[in-house]
Amino acid sequence: MPPLTRWFIRAALVYLVLALCAGVFLALPTGNPISGLFPVYFHLLTFGWLTQLIFGVALWMFPKYSSTKPRGHEWLGWLTFILLNTGLPLRAIFEPLNSNNTLSPYSGWMLVVAALLQWLAGLAFVANTWERVKEK
Repeated sequence: MPPLTRWFIRAALVYLVLALCAGVFLALPTGNPISGLFPVYFHLLTFGWLTQLIFGVALWMFPKYSSTKPRGHEWLGWLTFILLNTGLPLRAIFEPLNSNNTLSPYSGWMLVVAALLQWLAGLAFVANTWERVKEK
């Protein structure tokens, strides 16, 4: 298993645990004292767990790009990992803060930055994987 795949899968497992903890916290009968936690739970589960697991396995299992670059451009794969794992924690931090209005108006802009980073991660993954989707 290539190192980048291991990083994607390990990060996915960490986000799964975090999402499960957030889900348990949301289910507590005392109510939800942290406003904005449900979107964080949703993002941890979908982008943290599912998307990273899919990215990691696709990077590993898809047909080779070429004999010299079997998994495409390695730098683009790492860029995908870095962008996704920068945007997701920003989202997890600023979503509750923004919904509670405890920060300056810049907290809303931080959510825009987080979404942009996640979007760029998706584009980088597509750019790196597109040519690997081919017939035998």
